[in-house]
Amino acid sequence: MTRRRMLGAALAVGAAVPAGVAGPAWASPAAPGPLRPTLPMPTGPYPVGMVALHLIDASRPDPVAGPGHHRELMAGVWYPARNVGRYPRAPWMTAGPLRALLTSAGFQAGAIAAPLTAGHEGAPVRRTGHRLPVLVYSHGARSHRADHTIMVQELASHGYVVVTVDHTYDGFSEFPDGRVVVPLRDRKYALGPADFAADIRFVLDCVERLGAGHNPDAGHRPLPAGLPGGLDPHRIGVFGWSKGGTATARVMLEDRRVRAGLSLDGPMLPAITADLDRPFMMMTAEFTRAQEPGVAEFWSHLRGWRLNVQAEGAIHPSYGDTQALIPQVAKAVGMSDEQLRDWIGTLDPARAVRIQQAYPLAFFDLQLRHHREHLLDGPSRAFPEVRFLP
Repeated sequence: MTRRRMLGAALAVGAAVPAGVAGPAWASPAAPGPLRPTLPMPTGPYPVGMVALHLIDASRPDPVAGPGHHRELMAGVWYPARNVGRYPRAPWMTAGPLRALLTSAGFQAGAIAAPLTAGHEGAPVRRTGHRLPVLVYSHGARSHRADHTIMVQELASHGYVVVTVDHTYDGFSEFPDGRVVVPLRDRKYALGPADFAADIRFVLDCVERLGAGHNPDAGHRPLPAGLPGGLDPHRIGVFGWSKGGTATARVMLEDRRVRAGLSLDGPMLPAITADLDRPFMMMTAEFTRAQEPGVAEFWSHLRGWRLNVQAEGAIHPSYGDTQALIPQVAKAVGMSDEQLRDWIGTLDPARAVRIQQAYPLAFFDLQLRHHREHLLDGPSRAFPEVRFLP
């Protein structure tokens, strides 16, 4: 069985995803203290703010936590901000989940410190008299809501509110009381794309509550000024990576509140056989229509605006933060060139960052704001790596 098939089978049933590399644990950096990589700054005209939300879905019992407990999620809300000077920049991940994530990936727990994001915690929302369009992001199997922060903060810097969600028990997360939750290995509680889609639909309910001026946080912690009442529930898009990309498609079939969807190399397993009449874009890498029947099947059922692009040299995580972060730590932890390629493929990291900043923004601008960019019309001299697949 090929690595791609193994990955697809795991994603379909919600099982653990085979790691891209399986070498010995990486050493700590030679320099004193942990290495702190950096994230590229967003290119939009607005500073970025962010706030974490603790959400509880009272309609869904939590079989893992036991009787009397309901589905809990952590989410991050990213938005265009103002007067950010006195608000600290948020870390990419908090310390507890980061230690667990590093250990699971074969790194020493203290080898790397979380980079700082462009998001200023609790900064007031920048409002221009109009409500802001909303995007919801869903991560991949055994991942976390920070794994596409470059893309998320880019969209926020251009005027979108982006809600990122940790899918509890299939991701690395931390709740306000200090509980750190990691992906479960017990297949009895495995989460599939349908479970991710249920999480996203609940988050959409919370978006509507925020748009109506309410605070959905379970602990009623204060929200940034301008956030309640500032979201436009009539301009909503969803995007996701891997299993989150498949969940994005499922949500669009189930919930007409979502006007546009973007999949970042989603395998579309189990197969999706229903027609979808709203705009959908696929940025494929390993799970292509030529290689994955589920992706080809889904594409054949797209009845609205559709587009499939692919960057030459991209592998499964190439449209996310891995492409920018891993090269920075490769030398410090003794990673060979071959091992680095296993992590990021052959797509140049700097080019990957520009692609993941430009194409999702152009798509959502077109579908939610009706701002047409020629970038989506066909191959671009500015992005020679990106192919448009017919």
